Amino acid sequence: MKKPNKRLIDDRGRIPYGVLDTPVDVINYRDFDLRTVMDKPRSALARKARFNQFQFVSAMAPGWVFGLAVVDLKLVSTAFFYLYDFKTGQMLEQSLTQPLAKGTHIEPRPETGVTEFRKGKTCVRITSDGHSRGVLVSGPSDLRIALNIEGDTRPLRLVCPAGYSGWVFTRKSAGLPVAGDIRWQGQSWQCDSLSRAAVDWSCGFMRRETAWNWASVAGVLADGRAVGLNLAAGVNETGMTENALWLEGRCIKLGQARFVFDRYDETAPWQVTTDDGRIDLWFEPSGVRRERLNAWLIASNFRQYIGTFSGTVRDEAGNSVPVDGLRGLMEDHFARW
Repeated sequence: MKKPNKRLIDDRGRIPYGVLDTPVDVINYRDFDLRTVMDKPRSALARKARFNQFQFVSAMAPGWVFGLAVVDLKLVSTAFFYLYDFKTGQMLEQSLTQPLAKGTHIEPRPETGVTEFRKGKTCVRITSDGHSRGVLVSGPSDLRIALNIEGDTRPLRLVCPAGYSGWVFTRKSAGLPVAGDIRWQGQSWQCDSLSRAAVDWSCGFMRRETAWNWASVAGVLADGRAVGLNLAAGVNETGMTENALWLEGRCIKLGQARFVFDRYDETAPWQVTTDDGRIDLWFEPSGVRRERLNAWLIASNFRQYIGTFSGTVRDEAGNSVPVDGLRGLMEDHFARW
């Protein structure tokens, strides 16, 4: 049996690039030998300031989708959460920003760390014990979100080079059982047996400018099996991908993904496929969360669509598995950080 990677960076400041099949206890990023493009060692202050972290969690049910993120970019931190109701077409959302990441703490521990964001009366907190993740949001009036995500034990863990001297560590999982409820503006939404969740925990010395497309699915197939999907193009692709399919918790690695869509028509369908032939899906958008920020050093042009997937995926044996009516997310994003 392989021993767990207690620390990501070794004693010589080096990174173990590739897919990691054992957990990483701590991302000891300050031990990394970070250098300029002219190979000059960067200072300890630069290593701290250039290190970005974020965590995104989502819960998907037949009638609604919930998403939440906490992002620490050192110069600024943000937290956002939203809920889209397919029956009513209602989108509830809240976005908060803190200069210099005030009130924000993301422990560099992907398996057992705590993520917290506070501003005013609003508090966002994500905890993990290596098997489950708890999501708790409290805020003004009746805002209360309490979710518990179970069975997060077979994620895809990947470390990729980023730019000339950086790297990105990401830990993805999808199709996880989730329980709990969301209470917001006098309404409530309850997780049920068909609800499933996805988790994205990422960090690193990322490229200053990055653009990507991303897809996430979490739900239950018509035959009763849990399914999850993570697909991306434009990021973490230096010979490796973060693309994976989960069937009943089993993680199946996928090839390169291709997204076909119309950026300037938010009602148009998307198609996403992989070059290994395992994924062939269409996506019909119903709602969108968008955000544009242009603040000199930091910029973001972000569209995250909520909608419905149809098509097929293929399991390890190559068997075609129909996907019909599952809820999920598509994203088109430019970032400067």
